[in-house]
Amino acid sequence: MKYVMGVVLALWCSWVLAADPPTDTGEARQQDAQAVRAAIAKVMIRGPAIVPLRDQADLKLPEHFGFIPQKEAADAMRLIGNRTGPDFVGMIIPLPTESGGPKPSWFISLQYDPAGYIKDDDAQHWDAGKLLQTLKEGTEAANADRERLGIPPISVTRWVQSPTYESSSHRLVWSAEAKRKDGTDPDPTINYNTYVLGRDGYISLNLITSASAVDQDRASAGGLLSGADFKSGKRYGDFNSSTDKVAAYGLAALVAGVAAKKLGLLALFAATILKFAKVIAIAVAAFGAGIVRWFKSRLGTKQS
Repeated sequence: MKYVMGVVLALWCSWVLAADPPTDTGEARQQDAQAVRAAIAKVMIRGPAIVPLRDQADLKLPEHFGFIPQKEAADAMRLIGNRTGPDFVGMIIPLPTESGGPKPSWFISLQYDPAGYIKDDDAQHWDAGKLLQTLKEGTEAANADRERLGIPPISVTRWVQSPTYESSSHRLVWSAEAKRKDGTDPDPTINYNTYVLGRDGYISLNLITSASAVDQDRASAGGLLSGADFKSGKRYGDFNSSTDKVAAYGLAALVAGVAAKKLGLLALFAATILKFAKVIAIAVAAFGAGIVRWFKSRLGTKQS
């Protein structure tokens, strides 16, 4: 059951925290946590395996990784106050190896967005510096709204991975760092994003980790991030201009639009995690004291 603890450990790194915390606590919440844990243990797919992603694609899942299907992954998210939408496909987590060592604290969230065929011709002309400046300006403009909602303002500091598009594989990779302007998050959460374009939409594999660990974690997850491929008939090259839907935006707009949404949620996470600490600690109790110790260390508190 150690791998089940791994998913809960990783979930605390999530940036998709809901605006309103769960209201149920105590014994009922612990029972809920136990039920989710039991459900995950029954359905988790362990690598090596081929995991179907809707009717669109297949994921090559290597050894020492686990895939949690949509329903159970969404329940795990809900347990700690996270929201998922209809595009959510599931989660990938690292599993313990026989060699032991420190346990990774990342996970990958998978989504499929039926946005339509996304034209990629603007990737030949985009300017990563200008894209970053657009993100910075948009984030700064939205800070007034964040402050009205009681959310600390943030600033985009840099590309962790500047937007890179491989036209041969139709893969887009990018990652931006956002920090609270008051400097209280010295090791902010990072979303390292990989998109695979298809005929009818795109698959996103988002590695959730921290700034200090992103280089190591994206290396260890590299095979996963490149392991999703569309099925025959669903691939980018299968596009039929006379019948298929074309998305209303291109790659540059995809980066800018998705980034703006994610950076807003990052700010929400930073503002509310302390508020939810008691509720989260109750849920964690069902998964073992070791996770509680880790969670307290991330908050910078001392053991009682």
